[in-house]
Amino acid sequence: MMANEIRFYRASEKPYGAFSNLYRREIEFEGETFPTSEHAYQAGKPRKPAVKEWLMKAPSPALLAMAAHGLYYWDVAPGWSTSKYDRMRGVLRAKFEQHPDLKELLLSTGTARLVESATVDNEVNRLWGEVNGVGKNMLGVMLMELRTELRSGGIDENRIQAAA
Repeated sequence: MMANEIRFYRASEKPYGAFSNLYRREIEFEGETFPTSEHAYQAGKPRKPAVKEWLMKAPSPALLAMAAHGLYYWDVAPGWSTSKYDRMRGVLRAKFEQHPDLKELLLSTGTARLVESATVDNEVNRLWGEVNGVGKNMLGVMLMELRTELRSGGIDENRIQAAA
């Protein structure tokens, strides 16, 4: 493990468990309030409102994720395999912009490589994180991108107004 690497997985781990999408912190996204960023992300996956409603009633964020990953392809919104990345970026931006303490935690990681380090080896865990050092770590990559954007001031509405 590199010295300049922060691994996270369980939402209950201190302090970096907050980077998990299962971390219990409400976020507003697309005009709705969700109990976790996982809920906000998965709300975009179902094709039908009834399936979305069913998913949102899952007793925990982990069970929500499991249920959403188990949807039949005909219950999944068209284009999800590509649109999910932009949705996750938007959800993460909302989470860290709406909670100054989480934003501060993310910025405090400096230039460390952020890695969602899963224990169960499956396709989903190797996409969003790494299992035994193998995977695309998309959640970690998106958090690092967001950290860079937040550090540089991101999309500053005031700056845009001043320039106009």
